[in-house]
Amino acid sequence: MKQAVNNYNVVARGLHWLSAIVIVAMFAVGLWMVDLSYYSEWYRTAPHWHKSIGILLASITLFRLLWKIVTVSPRIEGKAWEIVGAKLVHRLMYLLLFTLFASGYLISTEDGRSIDVFNWFSVPGMGALFEGQADISGEVHFYAAWALIILAGVHALAAVKHHIIDKDNTLRKMIGASK
Repeated sequence: MKQAVNNYNVVARGLHWLSAIVIVAMFAVGLWMVDLSYYSEWYRTAPHWHKSIGILLASITLFRLLWKIVTVSPRIEGKAWEIVGAKLVHRLMYLLLFTLFASGYLISTEDGRSIDVFNWFSVPGMGALFEGQADISGEVHFYAAWALIILAGVHALAAVKHHIIDKDNTLRKMIGASK
């Protein structure tokens, strides 16, 4: 039987904050790099880094989910509808992350080339699996990224609301502080 805990463990907190920083940065870089011209010095570098970090974030996210399954988390505070909403938003954010990983992979590998991750290793490409793969996957990637960043903003605002208005431990649990 799992014992109740007051805070998220240091690994869960580290993965949460690392993921948050990377997701916001990837969103900003994604918006910036789509407007790069062929003659920009970043035209090849930015997509390479975006893909590499995306693959690493996918790995971290898989580990994070496994970690969540095998460790104890503190209970969610709030009214019943807030608890249901928090669980729904968390699941939706994970779904959007995996949608981003899959669509990014499909965009990058339509031509059959692998994704080179910082010259450390390569993720093999499967080529075109359906007609218009890169374009369709690009649309999915775009809207999933916007949906994720909006939900992440709602998530952050909810944590601040719990801290300032409700004066509960929701935010403190994720920074490891006690009341």
